[in-house]
Amino acid sequence: MNLQELTQRLHQIRDTNDWQRFHSPKNLAMAASVEMAELVEIFQWLSEDESRRLPPEQLAHAGQEVGDVVLYLLLLCSELGLDMDQVVRAKLADSERRFAR
Repeated sequence: MNLQELTQRLHQIRDTNDWQRFHSPKNLAMAASVEMAELVEIFQWLSEDESRRLPPEQLAHAGQEVGDVVLYLLLLCSELGLDMDQVVRAKLADSERRFAR
């Protein structure tokens, strides 16, 4: 996955639709949260086992919501001047240091 290419494509959509005025860090964080809530809704009321065996339609829906969350987070990183690859790698290294045995 080329994050720079994805971000450029997102910026093209944003610019074509004149959405940049809405893409403040606050709004993007809230939008990512809303999309995450839509993902959580798919699993609401399912058992642990059911959540691991989603029917194809629900699995596709979950994938769409995951995509929405990731795309909003890419836009948020862009607005904040963060390199997503770098921040994710730094967080992973921190988790490995703290939790790996």
